[in-house]
Amino acid sequence: MKIDDAAAHLEALGNPTRLKIYRALVRAGDAGMPVGRLQDKLKIAPSTLSHHIKTLMVVGLISQVREATTLVCHANYDVMRGLLDFLVAECCTGVAECSGAKTAA
Repeated sequence: MKIDDAAAHLEALGNPTRLKIYRALVRAGDAGMPVGRLQDKLKIAPSTLSHHIKTLMVVGLISQVREATTLVCHANYDVMRGLLDFLVAECCTGVAECSGAKTAA
């Protein structure tokens, strides 16, 4: 993952409301969560929720699909893993004793 992409993901997650939304979707698993249930669960106004969902979608952290008349949001686990890998890629690279450490691109 490039540093600009990681920064965009972290910026999106840097808002408390977006972080709550993202965590709820991660907990929901592969089934995702309908927007209405997400709104009820987190007590977020519809227009506010829509704004934050759009921000998370733009950076690729979540996706949204229509199932009949329901919009269902899903966490993008590949992007999440890529971000986590990026964050730990340089772990211990400054320590001589640490072997097998990688460098982020």
